[in-house]
Amino acid sequence: MTTFALVGAGPGLELAAARRFGAAGHHVALISRNADGLNTLADDPGGDGIRARGFSADVLAPSSLAAALDTAAKELGPIEILQFSPVPRGDFMKPVLQTTAADLEDPLAFSVRGPVTCVQAVLPGMRKLGRGTPLFVNGGSAVRPNPQVAGASVAFAAESAYAAMLHDALAPQNIHAAQLIVPGAIRPDAEHSSPKALAERLYAIHTDRGAFRHYAEPMPA
Repeated sequence: MTTFALVGAGPGLELAAARRFGAAGHHVALISRNADGLNTLADDPGGDGIRARGFSADVLAPSSLAAALDTAAKELGPIEILQFSPVPRGDFMKPVLQTTAADLEDPLAFSVRGPVTCVQAVLPGMRKLGRGTPLFVNGGSAVRPNPQVAGASVAFAAESAYAAMLHDALAPQNIHAAQLIVPGAIRPDAEHSSPKALAERLYAIHTDRGAFRHYAEPMPA
């Protein structure tokens, strides 16, 4: 049995993804800073027979991320799928003319150092399995910079570049790095951007193993 590891566990998209991958037979590792929230999520993965556990880690603390992923693999089984989808902090959203060099330190650590740390932690296990899927979930500013949220735009663009390079470099090893862009808000009543619809899309990206970048909705004009 292999493991679906989700970095940035929360009650919306992340819980829906945990349920979808768990229903497909994967163990589920939920990784987030909020230990109390993790316990609640792990107790309710949404299906009988799904084995889920929470692991506390901070995306801005690389050693805690690597340790959580290592522990998850040891306790639940090798990590086959990694989903990186933590929600950026509100202070990453300053307008561009109010954004200083110092304001970019945490966004870049969050969206670049964080995913690099996670990928490096899970790659040895994926290579041993002979397959794997790192999944990156980003907002529309990852592909169309928004001057009102400069920190997130810069950091998401860097994360996108890293993930795209991974896609090309790892394809010969049967490891499929892919990105899902969600241009607008995630809403329970949305046809394509509800948590359940996005979870289905992520599972399809994992199984179909096609292109690098996918869009939940068309980008607004």
